[in-house]
Amino acid sequence: MPKKHLKKNIFYAQSGGVTSVINASACGLIETARKYKTKFGKIYAGKDGILGALNENLIDVSKESAKSIRALRHTPAGAFGSCRHKLKSLEENKAEYERLIEVFAAHNIGYFFYNGGNDSQDTAHKVSIVSKKMGYPLTCIGIPKTIDNDLPYTDNCPGFGSVAKYVAVSIREAGMDVASMCSSSTKVFILEVMGRHAGWIAAAGGLAAEQSGDAPHIILFPEIPFREDAFLAKVDQTVKKYGYCAMVVSEGVKNEAGKFLSDAGLTDAFGHTQLGGVAPVIAQLIKDKLNLKYHWAVADYLQRSARHIASKTDVEQAYALGQAAVKFALAGKNDVMPTIVRTSNAPYRWKIGEIPLVKVANQEKKLPKSYITRDGFHITEACRQYLQPLITGEDYPPYKNGLPQYVKLNNVLAPKKCRS
Repeated sequence: MPKKHLKKNIFYAQSGGVTSVINASACGLIETARKYKTKFGKIYAGKDGILGALNENLIDVSKESAKSIRALRHTPAGAFGSCRHKLKSLEENKAEYERLIEVFAAHNIGYFFYNGGNDSQDTAHKVSIVSKKMGYPLTCIGIPKTIDNDLPYTDNCPGFGSVAKYVAVSIREAGMDVASMCSSSTKVFILEVMGRHAGWIAAAGGLAAEQSGDAPHIILFPEIPFREDAFLAKVDQTVKKYGYCAMVVSEGVKNEAGKFLSDAGLTDAFGHTQLGGVAPVIAQLIKDKLNLKYHWAVADYLQRSARHIASKTDVEQAYALGQAAVKFALAGKNDVMPTIVRTSNAPYRWKIGEIPLVKVANQEKKLPKSYITRDGFHITEACRQYLQPLITGEDYPPYKNGLPQYVKLNNVLAPKKCRS
């Protein structure tokens, strides 16, 4: 008798800097795939992103209960582990691609879902191209994720809305703190946020300023060259008018020569400039030139891991994109990424769209000039209308003993079948 045709297995992996809602995308993907048992075989997840495939460390998701998978929806960080590993071209490193295909073939993987940002979508696209060149049938779907909100062709990116909410809440609360002490203590507060080349996160802080005089009084964007004299004049004017000055500063702020103010002279695994902290640079400038007492803080990992204050819109969109990725695969789509399409601002409505990965890979979406005020220090009403729906709604995790309860998966590895 002929052998029964084996259902192809799924390989899902998380990549790059994680977010408070990347696991919601994983939840959407896994729960949806489990509903189509007649279409898919096993579901594997890469331990530490694409490295899980290269090292043949494949997590057997069947070992996780439905309850645990459901809990991913409200659990931050990367449940399966993430990585920063950029695949080179086939010509530069053929062996790496041959290894990927070897592992995929050994485990009967026919579907590759890669959940990440710009570089990750490039990886998914490259794997799609190579699988065709090597004659191995593989469906490759990218799933958008980045707190930087800089992927093109999608209205926004999962992870951003929750970071935006965190930053807006944080600068509002910190601003109130400084305002209450400014007559005899701190006059300036600086909140440094992520955003290497695009000022979306910094812009989100502007949502906190709903009335004249509200913090933040100043926002520094990567898109606007830093002009020292204009900045110091703005700080001085603000302190004299309101008694204090609170600001949000993007890590990627550059001077007029195009050099990062916080350039540490190092690069990361993707070849990006390693930034060393712009808040203390700005703080020292204010101290030296205006002699004002200051405090500064770096939101750093806190902004992207704060699931307790996640945006409901963000959680719902992250889940929907994981769900859509599976449905795309079922529909025979390949080398594409599901996107968010805004259909209405008021009331806010959106739907799922799609874009070929080749258009997304390594592309970056900057903050439009129309979103920044003419003086370069704040956001416009158009920016506010874009941002506001993305931070709307609360989606609290369950609490116990005063602390949020998150799931920790078993992450049982499947037996290896390839040479090491």
